[in-house]
Amino acid sequence: MSDTSITTVIPKVDLDQQALRMAGMADQIREALLKNDPAVPQGAVQGLVQLAGNLTRLGRQIARHEEDRNKLLALADISRVVNSSLELSEVLQIVMDTIIRLTGAERGFLMLRDEQGNFTTRTARNWEQESINDTELSVSRTLINRVVSEGQPVLTTNAQEDPRFGGQESIIAYHLRSILCVPLKMRDVLTGVIYTDNRIRTGLFTETERDLLMAFASQAAVAIENARLFESVRSTLAEVTGLKNLMDNVFASIASGVITADFGNKITLCNRAAETILGRTHIEIIDLPLEDILPPISPELTQHVDLVRKTDQHMVGLEYTSSLPQRGSVSLSLNLSPLKDASHLTQGVAIVLDDLTDKKRLEAQRSLFRRMVSPAVIEQLDPEKLQLGGKRTQITTLYADVRGFTSFSELYDPVQLVTVLNCYLAAAADAILAQEGTIDKFMGDAVMAVFNAPIPQADHTLRAVKAAIGIRDAIQNLHCELPDEFHLAFGVGINYGEAVMGLVGTQQRIDYTAIGDSVNTAKRIQENAGGGQILISSEAYAQVLDQVDARQVKPIIAKGKRQPVEVYEIIGLKE
Repeated sequence: MSDTSITTVIPKVDLDQQALRMAGMADQIREALLKNDPAVPQGAVQGLVQLAGNLTRLGRQIARHEEDRNKLLALADISRVVNSSLELSEVLQIVMDTIIRLTGAERGFLMLRDEQGNFTTRTARNWEQESINDTELSVSRTLINRVVSEGQPVLTTNAQEDPRFGGQESIIAYHLRSILCVPLKMRDVLTGVIYTDNRIRTGLFTETERDLLMAFASQAAVAIENARLFESVRSTLAEVTGLKNLMDNVFASIASGVITADFGNKITLCNRAAETILGRTHIEIIDLPLEDILPPISPELTQHVDLVRKTDQHMVGLEYTSSLPQRGSVSLSLNLSPLKDASHLTQGVAIVLDDLTDKKRLEAQRSLFRRMVSPAVIEQLDPEKLQLGGKRTQITTLYADVRGFTSFSELYDPVQLVTVLNCYLAAAADAILAQEGTIDKFMGDAVMAVFNAPIPQADHTLRAVKAAIGIRDAIQNLHCELPDEFHLAFGVGINYGEAVMGLVGTQQRIDYTAIGDSVNTAKRIQENAGGGQILISSEAYAQVLDQVDARQVKPIIAKGKRQPVEVYEIIGLKE
């Protein structure tokens, strides 16, 4: 009820002055009667006495009406005040301060039921509108429990003498006297209690204060419930906002590209990874039809999306190599899934994209590296420990060179020459890698390989001999496939000795290679081997003499060597 509606029911006049005026008139009449004033007719004395009594009663009624009017105005003002805020703590404080002002209480406590069903003090105030500290939170629990159990207000004008509570220890110990406690109800459900008291004055509260407080409690319960709901909604909103922000951050941080589209095929979401993969910003992508995005990747993708929608099934592992206008050639992997809501109802389609371009490039490089170095060696190399420099170690070096290739090259065009040469070098490389040798380098029509580095091999010289025999056998098989005019042969030289193995070059370009006289000697031996012939040094022969069939041949005069080099020709392996 507003101030305006109240003043309509009770006209706003100076009722206090009216009551004083009537009381004054009554006093004058009494005084005149007591003096037996002759100006007053004797017959009117009784009527005047009655009038004086009526004026006294009317003055009292006017005073009560004025008091009721003030309380109604206060109640209307309370309704406006308690509903002026949705902050629960502020509402509770306003409620309590208003109650103390209306009732003249010394202290006031507002207790609310918590989630466990217990009543806890949410605010406690005194007549000076200050919060009460913990040492002053002494109340009659017996009286509060009675209000809670019965759901009805309790009023006592002097708790010390009230037979209902006189024997309670808390009332005696805390010197409690005037107490008024009313329930807070919301839709007939008890949600709390309002407790007021005065430890000095008796008879402070009357039924008028009780009724007024009950009316106010109804309004306060609604205001508190609204504030609670607002607090709950705000807390839930904060949680939802936090969760959304988290999901947005997760969505943006996913390495895979994610695109979602609704039933109308319109793109609704696109994360940063998808922007990078497609080479377009989300502003350019959002709200576009899927048909504008998918065809550049693959014309058949639209059909796959339609199939996912119709069957409500996932489609994974789709790989395409495409040329995108903004990025050029790319390799992509796509997974298509029905986009479902919390109720598991399909709302569209989700596309997850992974950029395989760098991975494919690395795989191609690794595949090439595997053709140069044994896979067993690759698996044992630790890139973190590789550094420029080398160390001395005993190795077996193998050189293989195509005989007569220089004169052969004069007869054919370069493209054809490269094709034929690659056939021979591939056969040699396969034979070396089969024995887990390390291909050091290709030099035109020659190949160099080392054994026992970088991974130790106890039988490295025997492995080199087996690789050489493998080369010879592979070339014989190759001759069955090539025309006679393309029949060539390798001359192979093998040496055993000390060399420095390590990384040579710069941080930008390095080679893993062997350096030393034993390496040079292997090359000189190879230069003196005929087509299909395998020559090994005496040092190498000493390592495998029990495992190979060989015959000593004429020592060779090697360039840069002072003494002839003793060599043996490998016939084959012993049975």
